[in-house]
Amino acid sequence: MADVFVSYARSDKARVAPLVAAIEAKGWSVWWDPEIDPGQEFDRQIAAELKVAAAVLVVWTPNSVESRWVRGEAREGAERGILVPVRFEGVRLPIDVRALHTTDFDDWGEDPRSPQVQEVLRALGAIIARQRAAKSETANSDSVPSAPAIGPARVAICVLPFANMSGDPEQEHFSDGITEDIITELSRWRLLAVRSRSASFRYRGVAVDMKQVARELNVRFIVEGSVRRMGERIRISAQLIDTETGSHIWGEKFDREMAGVFAVQDQVVQTIVSTLVGRVQGCDVERARRKPPASLAAYECVLKANALPWDDPNGRAEATRLVEKAIEIDPAYGFAHALLAILCCGRWYGDPGNSDAALQQAYALAKRAVELDENESTCFSMLGQVCLLQRSFDQALQHARRAIELNPSNQWNRADIGIILIHIGQAEEALVSFRHAREIDPYFDPPWYWRAIGKAYMVLHRYKEALEMFEHAPARQYRIAALMAGCHARLEDPDRAKACVAECLAIKPDFSIGHFMSKEPFKFAADAAHLAESLRLAGLPD
Repeated sequence: MADVFVSYARSDKARVAPLVAAIEAKGWSVWWDPEIDPGQEFDRQIAAELKVAAAVLVVWTPNSVESRWVRGEAREGAERGILVPVRFEGVRLPIDVRALHTTDFDDWGEDPRSPQVQEVLRALGAIIARQRAAKSETANSDSVPSAPAIGPARVAICVLPFANMSGDPEQEHFSDGITEDIITELSRWRLLAVRSRSASFRYRGVAVDMKQVARELNVRFIVEGSVRRMGERIRISAQLIDTETGSHIWGEKFDREMAGVFAVQDQVVQTIVSTLVGRVQGCDVERARRKPPASLAAYECVLKANALPWDDPNGRAEATRLVEKAIEIDPAYGFAHALLAILCCGRWYGDPGNSDAALQQAYALAKRAVELDENESTCFSMLGQVCLLQRSFDQALQHARRAIELNPSNQWNRADIGIILIHIGQAEEALVSFRHAREIDPYFDPPWYWRAIGKAYMVLHRYKEALEMFEHAPARQYRIAALMAGCHARLEDPDRAKACVAECLAIKPDFSIGHFMSKEPFKFAADAAHLAESLRLAGLPD
């Protein structure tokens, strides 16, 4: 068994050889350019070596990104969590691996002491050590039963190969690609246990019984779909099935121009994936609501908490209780720690005093969330929000970008970074992020979303558009009433401004501009001064 399997295009052998030499110099064995035994099938030997390798190094170049062999080997390495990718010439990466950290090698100068090589060697060393430790534990365990897995329950789902309904064999690779991309993107959501491509593709081209598939793969949800070419257009259909009830929870069709279909493939996949996740969560929320509180698992507590109106004091209090219960049930539940951090931020917002104790608690919880689950994008996104409130702007943006890197299909991550962009002088970019969230998931509609877009327009002095966004909010909180009052004042509409002021003070009699602005983390004084002056023009008390 080789320690490192190197996946590359044969035409790139000369540029790969020095890197292989640096790996071998560490004492690790490398499988990369073997002599094939006479009569042996090359692909069979590759599959065998790939299966037993401790780590997979993929070398992305303009040649290798076009190779289905290299892409397949990289996909298997990623699924096993043992992939280390490097890149030459800044080549655009396949969608399967774009969220993985990739080391650029253009300036390494074939120097084994270069920072690029050292970074790769550290990554390979960590994976190899982990694999050896796992094998050692397995060898020493003999027949001792393994301990139950620790961590929140994950929802089991599989994606059946999308059917090619075009009657054109040339479209087969496209329908397979759609399926593989959906599997890859769903795998980024930590709440899901997604069955691998090899498990799902056993059912390719055969009539299947959904109940049988559910039993054989031990899944609750099944995604199926089809691809059909219609003249110069192509239709992609997808649907989600709950195998417990046999019901179709969601279905959608996507029509695109054939000429540009590959360019929009990523967008279609992201929309399918984020919508699927939303429907799975919605279905599980309903099931959790029917359970008595004492029997709720940690995951179900979080689901119920997430479905409550956090802007409402009673809703926030109940959500806090449920998330705290989830952490009590599972102290290593990173996602629950992240949610509790944001609930603490809500408490900090509502505190009439000047204490930052709740914000400090939020930061500790968010940091702990990332430590507990470094692969859960929401943990990084929530840490970014807390850093924003602490006015650590660079760190806020760094964590938000890491969240998107981990899961670019998560619409919440896209909207969350928009909130940060508003406050660091990039309101136009914030609007792009907010729009992207709705492009990914057309059903995305949390109450704070419209308030955030309205604030972005307000920062840009586009008051009419801001008011249109604020009107979308399903419930009027004092913050929205205050911002609307400021917009009306800027538009020289004193009657409407006065009405919004009255509404704000009816909800929060102790409202003051000073306290309100102390909770608004603008990086630039001019943005803060503009907002404060808008509220002052409306007649709100200082």
